[in-house]
Amino acid sequence: MQPINSDKAPAAVGPYSHGVRTGNLFYSSGQVPLTLEGKIVSDDVSEQAKQVLDNIGGVLEAAGLDYSNIVKTTIFIADMNDFAVINEVYAKYFTGKLPARSCVEVSRLPLDAKVEIEVVASFE
Repeated sequence: MQPINSDKAPAAVGPYSHGVRTGNLFYSSGQVPLTLEGKIVSDDVSEQAKQVLDNIGGVLEAAGLDYSNIVKTTIFIADMNDFAVINEVYAKYFTGKLPARSCVEVSRLPLDAKVEIEVVASFE
């Protein structure tokens, strides 16, 4: 297992890596909408989703990957009523071959974020 961290994503809010490589797979930790300064970007769910996906991009870059390498995403949202807005932002980052995806509503996210996303990517 090879831990991977990025200076283009906010520092972890706990004792974990941004992601790990094992074999040909990369597993990211969940990203919340923190800026590099460690602040929630906005209360707006669209801006939060964009920040989360930008953070994921920074983590992927540190691993030598990009969005096209993602094979699975898991989206956690605080309110399923935000699904359509998050989908609209998500669609701007994923085109062509789309990864598998799950989306679930949860009772609460770290730092009271409205969205958190984790990914699995392949080095193949």
